[in-house]
Amino acid sequence: MGRSAVATFKREGDGATPRCRMVPRAALVRGRPAVPARPPLPLPWRPVRAADGWCDAPGHGLYNRYVKRPASMSHEALARGDALYDVVVITDHNQSPRVQRGGSAIFLHIARPAMTPTEGCLAFPAAAWHRAMVPLGPYLIGVPQRPAAGARGRPPRVRHR
Repeated sequence: MGRSAVATFKREGDGATPRCRMVPRAALVRGRPAVPARPPLPLPWRPVRAADGWCDAPGHGLYNRYVKRPASMSHEALARGDALYDVVVITDHNQSPRVQRGGSAIFLHIARPAMTPTEGCLAFPAAAWHRAMVPLGPYLIGVPQRPAAGARGRPPRVRHR
């Protein structure tokens, strides 16, 4: 998780992981020894390309969106020299509606070998990605899970005859 723990009010550059419900949407994958070239992902995915970037410039019309590099605005390169983005899963955080300065590039990706904190993303060890053990369903971060519809925390109703 992020170096600044979990934040209710996520802001660009604060190093926090947002307190929210986050859903993985798509993935970019670079085949390397730690990650199979054709991963078994239940998401739309494609190989990462050198021109892939992500806009992190608050105030820009493409803030928190994919951009093609080279780009004039501030952005993050998704084709990195290290292994952190050998798998990068794009989430729906701050996508609809998009809030300027509400945090960009909150991804799921490979953790650093020492499992040090991220800048706000969720990171998993390379071995978990290799074994397809990274959960890719909705994440509830700092949010209590709601009871099933209609349950409202009460025990099931039993009818006596």
